[in-house]
Amino acid sequence: MLHRWVHSLSARLWITSVVALAVCLSLLAALVLYAVNNFPQQVIGQHGQLEAVRHLADGLVFDAAGRPVSVQLTDPPAWMFESLPTEVKYRVTDTHGTVLLASPDAGGPPWLNVPRSGHPPTVDEATIDGRPFYVATLQIVHAGTVFRVQTAMSTRLNAISVQVKIKPFPRIVNVTFLAATIIFGLSLTITLRRILRPLRKVSDAAALITPRNLTTRLSTRDIPHEIRPLIDAFNAALDRLENGFTVQQQFLASAAHELQTPLTLIRGQIELQGDIQGKEPLLQEVDLIARQVRQLLHLAEVSEAQNFSFGEIDPAEVAQDVLTYLSRKAEALHVGLQLEGAAAAQSIWADRSALFILLKNVVENAINVSPAGSTVRMIIDGRSIQIRDEGPGIDDAHLPFLFKRFWRAPGARHDGAGLGLAICREIAIAHGWRIAVNRLGTGTGIVVKFSDDA
Repeated sequence: MLHRWVHSLSARLWITSVVALAVCLSLLAALVLYAVNNFPQQVIGQHGQLEAVRHLADGLVFDAAGRPVSVQLTDPPAWMFESLPTEVKYRVTDTHGTVLLASPDAGGPPWLNVPRSGHPPTVDEATIDGRPFYVATLQIVHAGTVFRVQTAMSTRLNAISVQVKIKPFPRIVNVTFLAATIIFGLSLTITLRRILRPLRKVSDAAALITPRNLTTRLSTRDIPHEIRPLIDAFNAALDRLENGFTVQQQFLASAAHELQTPLTLIRGQIELQGDIQGKEPLLQEVDLIARQVRQLLHLAEVSEAQNFSFGEIDPAEVAQDVLTYLSRKAEALHVGLQLEGAAAAQSIWADRSALFILLKNVVENAINVSPAGSTVRMIIDGRSIQIRDEGPGIDDAHLPFLFKRFWRAPGARHDGAGLGLAICREIAIAHGWRIAVNRLGTGTGIVVKFSDDA
């Protein structure tokens, strides 16, 4: 099961997609970790300060004259400005650098030697009270007046903050990588099943095409356009196969019909010529050829469903007719014929002539392999018929070939073309029956099951 899945199209698409996702996520994670580890200030520190200055600008409160008078902050920024006044500061100035609002100890001279407009927001390094700081500047406009909002964070506190933020990064990346891969894999499984559903339907339909329904064609509905040329090519191959099969069947039927009359005339000529020596072997050869011709005709007929005429029949009656038909041959070979369970037979829906041919071929084979003085038994058991002989049995190595056309067991003593059981198999398939071979203690049993519960 695993080997079949690994070599399936869905598995290859799934594995390829998941591996591609894993590679992309790995490269992205490596890039993020590299940037965070080698440029922490640019990636995290500056971003944090820009967010802080925006937060401060949003919390400014102005008086009626449009001048900033206070700032309303939420924790943790408010706590940091109150508890760490030497590490975190803020101020609001006008365009001339005049301080209009500031946190404790944030007054004094300009923080930057070269004033920045703050548009767009910037982060610069500065020295405040002899200590290095990062200063973020943001320009805002209120009531037509331009103000500059600045926040300053010591480089020491900034480094500690960055380290705190960086520490969980590898774990977050690993968890995100794992979760994304699992979620993608599960969603991809569902997606692939849905996408490949039309292909599975086409595959199932193709598996049901047999020589008996070569007129069936695969539908291209809902099939991706990349796959349609393959379906069209398969249907075209079916067209050629159907035509070739039809021609073959017509040839077999025509040849069999055309050969029957000449063989009958040849046999008659041999019988009427009294001066022919070795007449009996010649007649046997003609009879053998005629039998093979009849079997070819039967094979051509049973291979086409339209040649059957179905109706409700009693299998016991057909079985009795077969034994009556073969009684002379059985007597000549000193083999007994016995019918058992006729009263238990149930009527079935079948072609009477086809069932007769099937049973005749099996019983005739059984007679041929049975030793003199033995009995061929035909047992009717509800919805099945079993034919048992007392012959030498069938070698295990020969069982797979038993129903193949033109196959004969090595060393077979009786004449034949190897078509009898192949005809039986075609008849069984056409009726939906099952035919099986059982090795017995003595001899062989062939059972024809008319239903699955037989």
